[in-house]
Amino acid sequence: MKKALVFVFAMSSLALWSQNNEQEAVQLAIEKFFEGFHQQDTLALQNSVSDAIVLQTISTDSLGSTVVRSESFNKFAQSIASIPKTMKFEEKLKSFSIQIDGNMANAWTPYEFWLRDEFHHCGVNSFQLVKYGEDWKIVYLIDTRRKEGCD
Repeated sequence: MKKALVFVFAMSSLALWSQNNEQEAVQLAIEKFFEGFHQQDTLALQNSVSDAIVLQTISTDSLGSTVVRSESFNKFAQSIASIPKTMKFEEKLKSFSIQIDGNMANAWTPYEFWLRDEFHHCGVNSFQLVKYGEDWKIVYLIDTRRKEGCD
């Protein structure tokens, strides 16, 4: 009986360790995306996403209606690369909530966006990632953006 309990505990610990290890790998993939973003490195950005990535943003228009805007990855990367090097910008991720099932992961990351050391907006990123071989790649990113209710 003791051996059976030790075996069950060991297997549970191994599964938990494996899950934590994969969660760290997913978080690292997202952090690498933002390293490329902040360094305006389009190659690093490209290496962190799948070839078929979908980028979307949810916002509110001047009438208060919800708007979902899609953007091609190439246009996104070009816009990041075209920001003047003298303009300081930073997206600060506040936390990570990561769920994994096999080769699919979801990450929920509340953030604040700062421009020239001044608060600009906040929101949440929702990432969908797929594990290709040993590498987690972002396949879908949708975010919200707002200026109020950021506490």
